[in-house]
Amino acid sequence: MPRFSVIVPAYKVQAYLSECLDSVLSQSYPDLELIAVDDCSPDACGALIDEYAARDARVKAVHLAENQGLGRARNAGMARATGDYLVFVDSDDTLTPGALRSIADRIKETGEPDVLVFDYARTYWNGAVERNKVAAHLTQQGPAPFRLQDRPGLLRVLMVAWNKAYRREFVEKQDFRFPTGYYEDTPWTFPVLMAAESIATLDRVCVHYRQRRQGSILRTTSRKHFDIFVQYDRVFAFIDERPELDRWRAVLFRRMVDHFSTVFTKRDRLPRGTRGEFLRKARFHYRRYQARGASVPLRTRLRHGLVRFGLHRTYRTLQLAMSARRRALKATVKLARAVRAAVLQLHYRVQLRLPLRADRAVFAAYWHRGHGCNPGALEKAFRTHVPHIRTAWIARPEHQHTVPPGPLRLRPGSFAYWTALARSKYLVNNVNFDRRLRKRPGQVFVQTQHGTPLKHMGLDLQERPAAAGDMDFEELLRGVDKWDYVLSANRHTTLTWERVYPGGYTTLEYGYPRNDVFQRATSADVARIRESLGIPKGTVALLYAPTHRDYHRTRRPALDLDRIVRQLGPRFVILARAHYWHPGPLAEGAARVIDVGDHPDIASLCLASDALITDYSSLMFDYANLDRPIVVHTEDWDAYDAARGTYFDLRDFPPGAVAHSEDELIDIFATGHWRGSRSAQLRAAFRERFCPYDDGRAAARVVRHVVLGEPAGRPAFVPLSERKPVPSAAAALDRSPQDPVADPPSSARRAGLAASDACSCKAEEGVDAMGVPPLERSREWGSRRPTTTPQMCVPDAARQAGDRRQGPATVPHPSGPLPVTESR
Repeated sequence: MPRFSVIVPAYKVQAYLSECLDSVLSQSYPDLELIAVDDCSPDACGALIDEYAARDARVKAVHLAENQGLGRARNAGMARATGDYLVFVDSDDTLTPGALRSIADRIKETGEPDVLVFDYARTYWNGAVERNKVAAHLTQQGPAPFRLQDRPGLLRVLMVAWNKAYRREFVEKQDFRFPTGYYEDTPWTFPVLMAAESIATLDRVCVHYRQRRQGSILRTTSRKHFDIFVQYDRVFAFIDERPELDRWRAVLFRRMVDHFSTVFTKRDRLPRGTRGEFLRKARFHYRRYQARGASVPLRTRLRHGLVRFGLHRTYRTLQLAMSARRRALKATVKLARAVRAAVLQLHYRVQLRLPLRADRAVFAAYWHRGHGCNPGALEKAFRTHVPHIRTAWIARPEHQHTVPPGPLRLRPGSFAYWTALARSKYLVNNVNFDRRLRKRPGQVFVQTQHGTPLKHMGLDLQERPAAAGDMDFEELLRGVDKWDYVLSANRHTTLTWERVYPGGYTTLEYGYPRNDVFQRATSADVARIRESLGIPKGTVALLYAPTHRDYHRTRRPALDLDRIVRQLGPRFVILARAHYWHPGPLAEGAARVIDVGDHPDIASLCLASDALITDYSSLMFDYANLDRPIVVHTEDWDAYDAARGTYFDLRDFPPGAVAHSEDELIDIFATGHWRGSRSAQLRAAFRERFCPYDDGRAAARVVRHVVLGEPAGRPAFVPLSERKPVPSAAAALDRSPQDPVADPPSSARRAGLAASDACSCKAEEGVDAMGVPPLERSREWGSRRPTTTPQMCVPDAARQAGDRRQGPATVPHPSGPLPVTESR
């Protein structure tokens, strides 16, 4: 008997059906049966269902002789269901990756409830995704399971069948069936929730609810919308048969009236000439089912009055008046904003005529997102080394909390903001300030940048339209002309900046101030940060930080983080950090995946983690300063390189192990290669090239040179060999984190687990953790073709011997040019 019976009725959805069925069959939880019901669809739905049934034994094809509607199609699927739980999926919607696994875990955790309610998100044709606005009612906090009277707010969640899992024995015992007609979910969902002895919630998006531009049944103009009255008759009949449910009459009455008014006020629902008839029926049902003591919220009293009194013309008049009021208010607000903008610019011009303040410095980062990055480190250094200079930080209101005590907090676009830009001597940013900034003689603009470039930047984007978008390159160069100093962490960065941002500035090759903390933090700091993030003691924390894809309109998860942590076992947790251009969690509801997307300090996350997983993010260059393992996932390298352009092939000169696929990534961690001797060799070469100056003193050098006028290079640079970055928490583990990993996917992984125990002694004997001499292993892992063996891309003696598959012929010096590789 399968755990889930997933029922998918299909009618005129041939364009979406395959995506729907694939989303079910590709779930990481395979214990399911998929019952696909062809509701006598005139298109290719039936044929598609048969094709899937022929390919996958879990698919049951059901063909109805005549079109019976959504309700009866679902009933036909239920009649053939054998699973413990029923899950309904509309054929133009999809399950999110890992949804059934999360549902199964929550069901087990809450003791097999009658109903589990989970969340959904609306998806639009333009790629936008919008989560359910009342998701707060699905919180998993508090006792579970529960009954509806314990959490009546659940009735505010969209009343549909497909955002719940139902215990099949409960459904059969209560003899629940879907009725015919429109709004068939209404007489199903309300009775199910009221009758359930046990309910649980799952605060995770499990369904993507497609918002079709056309074709949605409930958005068509038809008299079938009158079915809503019969459906509510069925709901109240269910209550009449069960006196113990009478407490819900007032709540259902309010929901019914709200539903009636919604259908009536939507102009595309009712045919011309039927609105009066609809309103008369609504008024009859209002009087028939009105509950004593049913309070009406203030915001809905107008709608209730419409239904109660049938005031069609009055309501329409009020609607027109309110619409006119909104238009007038909008015009007034627009005029007020224009006047304020003009006054602000006048204020700015006045401030430009006043003397500069040599004891003022203003800072900002990431388009006013908050205190951090290189400007944040420099702001602290200003307060330490030149305390006579007063600092100010510009941040949007939602990021003001990230600004520490000390600097003056400014809001973009305020009078104080323009005053600071006009009169502060020092301007520090990792992007450009407002394009209306007029840099005055005597002002000093320090452009810190925000990373070492792997992807194409600046003028190089002229040949990359997908990445450049609507970038104005002339405006870009006008901004460059305002820079006095540009920071660089290495020779590669210096050469790149001076070419793609040509200007008269001075490059300060001092290291990045944001990386100073990696050389100054202590083990106590690491322990404190890990505790604040909720990382269990004795676990290995993997920081996953993917980069942005210019060629994707929306974020598409490249890795199934839930699957990865389940494969690796309980000793691993993942800190999931989405790119700041794509807010929202990378994995919702996944066990041992901690969402840190909103954490204000990426450096703290690096310190808390034991290894970094990334694709092409510049974070890898900063993280290498910690001398901790880095694994790069390059599954879509060719697409990324083609769309964005890169300055070198990361697969030829990686900071650690290279995974071409999710399975290879799992192998790398399960076998211990992520922190083996070969990974350390790769990281050492990477650090030598890209981390020569990040010794913990970069901020001091910048301040002492720019503000105090001291000679360049003071304080002196600390060689890589003498630096002692704080060790990771995993470095102190008394046993390999791979020991408890269960069910390795291959015999190669099991062999790797055994071999990894001898890693330290074999490294001394000239062999790696797999028992293979370095030369032989480098040749095996040098292939670019994805295999079941993790690729490590080693720049060793094999490359010097001329094995061109390994990438560059020699390990480049930090100050030398990029490695030259064969063209492919």
